[in-house]
Amino acid sequence: MSVRKVQQNIDLKNVRVQDPFWSHVQKLMLDTVIPYQEDVLHDRIPGVEKSHAVENFRIAAGEADGQFYGMVFQDSDVAKWLEAVAYALIIRPDAELEKRADEMIALLGRAQQEDGYLNTYFTVKEPEHRWQNLRECHELYCAGHLIEAAVAYYEATGKDQFLCIMRRYADLICSRFGKDGVRGVPGHQEIELALIKLYRLTGEKKYLETAQYFLDDRGVEPKYFQEEEDRRGWYHWGGGPVDFHYFQSHLPVREQSVAVGHSVRAMYMYTAMADLATEVDDQPLLDACKRLWDNVTNKQMYVTGGIGSTRHGEAFTFDYDLPNDTIYAETCASVGLVFFARRMLEAEVDGRYADIMEKELYGGILSGMQLDGKKFFYVNPLEVLPGLSGKQEEYKHALPKRPDWYACACCPPNVARLVTSLGQYAWGQNADTIFAHLYLGGEAEFALNGGVKVRCESGYPWQGKVRYTMEKADGRFTFAVHKPGWATDWQVSINGQPWDVDIRDGYGWIAREWKAGDVVDIAFPMEVRRVYCDPNVRENVGCVALLRGPVVYALEEADNGKGLAALRLPRGVEIAAEEQSGPLGDVVVLKAVGKRLVHGDDLYSVNPPAEVDAEILAVPYYAWGNRGEGEMRVWIHE
Repeated sequence: MSVRKVQQNIDLKNVRVQDPFWSHVQKLMLDTVIPYQEDVLHDRIPGVEKSHAVENFRIAAGEADGQFYGMVFQDSDVAKWLEAVAYALIIRPDAELEKRADEMIALLGRAQQEDGYLNTYFTVKEPEHRWQNLRECHELYCAGHLIEAAVAYYEATGKDQFLCIMRRYADLICSRFGKDGVRGVPGHQEIELALIKLYRLTGEKKYLETAQYFLDDRGVEPKYFQEEEDRRGWYHWGGGPVDFHYFQSHLPVREQSVAVGHSVRAMYMYTAMADLATEVDDQPLLDACKRLWDNVTNKQMYVTGGIGSTRHGEAFTFDYDLPNDTIYAETCASVGLVFFARRMLEAEVDGRYADIMEKELYGGILSGMQLDGKKFFYVNPLEVLPGLSGKQEEYKHALPKRPDWYACACCPPNVARLVTSLGQYAWGQNADTIFAHLYLGGEAEFALNGGVKVRCESGYPWQGKVRYTMEKADGRFTFAVHKPGWATDWQVSINGQPWDVDIRDGYGWIAREWKAGDVVDIAFPMEVRRVYCDPNVRENVGCVALLRGPVVYALEEADNGKGLAALRLPRGVEIAAEEQSGPLGDVVVLKAVGKRLVHGDDLYSVNPPAEVDAEILAVPYYAWGNRGEGEMRVWIHE
């Protein structure tokens, strides 16, 4: 079977988000998050972890004195910020923000070396070590993020200065690495997907060929990274035996079936694999993507969408190893899984991919940011106990409250660039079909049948009613709307009349003659669901998680008092959904009368604990940690 693209991304300029839930989040990005992160990058906020990222470029450009400061991949923070700015300028033009972005881009150009090289760490600190440590030093990773940002900025503004800077760098990379050049395997995948984006924009085949080389050569000789280390004789993070699984270099990519190693590296690689499969008609590569998808989502993913269960290497471990309190579940990994899901949707229409995008967006990604947009989680735990979480050795990473910033600040700008580009995940199209992957309110325009414009009115994720209106349409095409996997009942009407929808592959397919003014109404019950875990996940045996629509819920000490582990929610207990406004915004909370176990003063007793009635209140997981420090847990004992 030939691999081909079944759909394309929609141009973000053709999407306008007007959504009761997401418009607020996007406005927060534009008004607070992007300016806040800009100030952090310029070291303008007292008491916040120093970034020095902009200053590093000034030093590299010869415009400031000083030493490089920060992580070896510090440049990528600037890149992701610029990418988020590009999408923000599409949402809301801002001449002053664009001017500041242009100034940042000009600084990058002045920091670029004569041969096109652009990396402040090796320009300022170790120029003699360029390209010698691909495993540890993130040169290709930083290049990839800068290329992605340059593509986005060109598409948003039409200005090519940034694109020209990064094409010079990409040309250098293409000339150096490949079958006819120096052998090289990226230590942190990212350049692969970036080069494919650059190829799609420019049509330059060498960018695609280099991306394919980086993927094809990975794992062919598993000991490559060890040989690289032996050859150079110096280290950045420290020497020792190389864990080839950590870098996903233990097998050629087409032979991989189980997600292993660093979770963000894996997601970026799988995203590039799915991209490449559709570009070069590579069925074995797509088959590998499907196997890896199934392993991640069916055996190594938390109910919130979090992936990568251990802090040791920020990595996957083994099937069903999903501890709730020592969890890692990096925000960036959830962002990466959305990238992977969207690329898989380009290769085949399958509602499972849209289901995961939805799960991540309302769960493991939004939880990474405080509701005010000024504090962030790197790690997203499912259980927190102050005094243990964030303090004891095995729990230090799972913080009970969000910090202002991080020395390793990859997650905050990753959230910003995803949320500001949300439209391209919500919609898709091909020659005869419009795809609605997410119930995202607003308008979208499509280049088929002489032009189609669709308006979506949605109360999602709190309400189970969505309306699509054809603002402009004249002729026959198919409208394919994602049916969430959790929706047991899903009713569709067109112009007020029930419609027998062809439901397959997780989508409702409506093929008909359309005209302006046609209305599609979709209704589904928003029932509270008790979700149970495979008993192979030993921590969750006898427990239940509460979900309503795409939203996962959690208990917090602020509502339920201390000792959340002593609460029980017996089967058969009615759980009510109630709208609530307050510190968490306008949300739906869940209420029930459960039980609390009460023991005696003795540590052990032959008498079982007494049970007393206890009011239980659960809030959306993404909003936890916004009302002070306290206990939290997602899985509740039944």
